Amino acid sequence: MDPMYHDTIKKLEEMGVDREYIHGWIGGFMHNPKREEQRITEAYEAGYADGFSKNMDNANNWKG
Repeated sequence: MDPMYHDTIKKLEEMGVDREYIHGWIGGFMHNPKREEQRITEAYEAGYADGFSKNMDNANNWKG
């Protein structure tokens, strides 16, 4: 597994980022299909987009 994956998840958790963002980031990074529509939140969507792009651009917007 790409070390960036583990390093980023650890950093997001340490930052106190919303779990929905983290779950979205993981899904996007792995190029998994998105959740079913009724379970997608704004935080998940932002995380998915960032994970897909392999960055954390919106993480600060989702700190708890």
